Amino acid sequence: MEEGNTRGSKFKRVCVFCGSNFGNRQVFSDAAIELGDELVKRKINLVYGGGSVGLMGLISQKVHEGGCHVLGVIPKALMPLEISGQTVGEVRTVVDMHERKAAMAKESDAFIALPGGYGTMEELLEMITWSQLGIHKKPVGLLNVDGYYNCLLALFDNGVEQGFIKPGARDIVVSAPTAKELMEKMEFVGLMRSQIENNVWKEKLVQTRHEYTPSHKQVAPHESWKMEHLGDYPKQQNAQ
Repeated sequence: MEEGNTRGSKFKRVCVFCGSNFGNRQVFSDAAIELGDELVKRKINLVYGGGSVGLMGLISQKVHEGGCHVLGVIPKALMPLEISGQTVGEVRTVVDMHERKAAMAKESDAFIALPGGYGTMEELLEMITWSQLGIHKKPVGLLNVDGYYNCLLALFDNGVEQGFIKPGARDIVVSAPTAKELMEKMEFVGLMRSQIENNVWKEKLVQTRHEYTPSHKQVAPHESWKMEHLGDYPKQQNAQ
């Protein structure tokens, strides 16, 4: 395995949301491999959707070959569609999509979205929403490969302009065009958030005004949510 970051990483496990397809351009596959390399360099383990096809397959194989742990979380119904051939790393089978997202969130210290379709965007938006609600306090990153997510970022900006997204909540999302730059930004976010929680450097954070300011007001206190119960929601609904 490549020698890791000598400073070490704040993150032990990062959840990556990405497509079960490769996309129509090589740049997307290159970005998945680049992100995998960056995780290995920093000795960060991978949590992902459990598939062995598309960008999911590329990044999971890269991280696994680099000597880091890979945890795939996949609903039983999707196994015939998203797993082809031998599985990579540890695979955890769950009942449904709700349980999948809750498990991935619980196991991760941060979230990154590579290019993907509806499923990837839905997972990304849910983690953004959970941050806004106060369910988690983990950084959320968007790897904006060759401008793939420009329109989505513009939609967020329009939401602020039109009064539906608070400016502080807009800053939940960290974006960058390369894996290295994104990881550096997210490490900074994690560091600043820890220092804020420890009542350190509050004035410095306001003065520096880095591209990300983890200062959005949570809708409900973080302590009022129980992450371990989120995956039980569909079961509770069905029992009624």
